[in-house]
Amino acid sequence: MFDKKKKPYTDLLGKTNRIVEGTKIKGDIISKADFRLDGELIGNFETSGKLVIGPAGIVTGDIICNNVDIEGKFSGIVQVTELLNVKATASVKGEVKVGKLSVEPGADFSAICVMSTTEKQTIAVDEQKQ
Repeated sequence: MFDKKKKPYTDLLGKTNRIVEGTKIKGDIISKADFRLDGELIGNFETSGKLVIGPAGIVTGDIICNNVDIEGKFSGIVQVTELLNVKATASVKGEVKVGKLSVEPGADFSAICVMSTTEKQTIAVDEQKQ
């Protein structure tokens, strides 16, 4: 009667992982699903989904993903195959490799930027080298 069947992984793809404000993580995060970070991450982040760094979020490290919305602070190298969306409240410092870039007025964007429609291929080649 109370037997719950586990949902297959594909049913969980619409879900979002979340690190709340006040949480500090030192280390790397690897996720296949979307992710929202309102806490602090000191380390690298990799997902095949979308990352949202909330207004209170702080990331110091490298990011590899399909899409990123940054409202908080980021420092490091970010590789985005599709769209990097930098909100007005954001602070981005470091190196940015993107397919498309959107920066709202008021954002602190102090980064070296490379835009390429072949970024997905470049990331795949970089991963094979490791």
